[in-house]
Amino acid sequence: MNQGSLASFHEYITTDKCRTILALCGAGLSASSGLPTFRGSGGLWKNYSSMDLATPDAFNVDPGLVWQFYSYRRYKAIQAKPNKGHYALSELSKVAASKGKKFLTLTQNVDGLSKRAHHDPEQLLELHGSLFTLKCTSFDCTYTENNNFKHPLTPQLQGCEEEWVNPRKRQRRTENENGNEHENEDVDNDDKDTVVSTPGSPEFTPVKDISRSGLPTCPQCKTGLLRPGVVWFGESLPFKVLDQADQFIMSQKVDLILVIGTSQSVWPAAGYVNRVKLQGGKVAIFNTDEEDLQGCDGWKFLGDAAELLPQALMPLIGDITEVVENDKELL
Repeated sequence: MNQGSLASFHEYITTDKCRTILALCGAGLSASSGLPTFRGSGGLWKNYSSMDLATPDAFNVDPGLVWQFYSYRRYKAIQAKPNKGHYALSELSKVAASKGKKFLTLTQNVDGLSKRAHHDPEQLLELHGSLFTLKCTSFDCTYTENNNFKHPLTPQLQGCEEEWVNPRKRQRRTENENGNEHENEDVDNDDKDTVVSTPGSPEFTPVKDISRSGLPTCPQCKTGLLRPGVVWFGESLPFKVLDQADQFIMSQKVDLILVIGTSQSVWPAAGYVNRVKLQGGKVAIFNTDEEDLQGCDGWKFLGDAAELLPQALMPLIGDITEVVENDKELL
């Protein structure tokens, strides 16, 4: 971390010029927790495109396939632990008022790790919903269940936890997706060549043919299928959440926006960044991708948000080492 930029950032956040802080978080925040991002070349699950599975049409055509994908994602998120980046934002949500600050986190992540790091719920908005919210798909039913961490949701979804038959191949692909150019010593020599696999490849655990009766069903109407409470491609972001975010931005000048693990050039990040800049606020970007730092006229911190955020926010939150070590979520 550039010490000059860090000192300048520390000076700003401790002054009266920085009274209102908005954090916008993306997949990069949870990368250190071991969760797949399903972005770019890594956006595949058993060689199915995650973008193709995350649509209402996909669910209507093959709800069994879509639920297997989301059962896998739910399991991975349950097994993951909040990292120091989550805890840094959580601590800021708790101490902001005592420091004379107003603070709000907008997260695009659906993994629930910010909640599990005990982020103040009044200062956390989930733009894309949550893997652990279930909603009925029946038009006439309004059933919604929050914070459902049961796994598997049905017996038929048991076994979706592992994507690869050979875990060492999974490990190698994960390393390649993370930009690690070095071969892992535990990888078979015959696996060093590029392998093009179909969804039905023996490299992957089989996709089951699950009927509707084997999928989560609404306990209220008894007939509708439940779906993950996430925003799929082609769906609108929840109006209530957007309205709460707008109220925060419009009710006072936002002095600082933290763009964490997401690109400032794509929506919704670009929209919020532009609105803060138009108000005269400043921007700080935390990202592992140097390209995502380009064009930023504010503070640019290249690296893992899990390591950067505790350092950057230390003047406000103090040393969080003990907080992290004592949290039962990590036990």
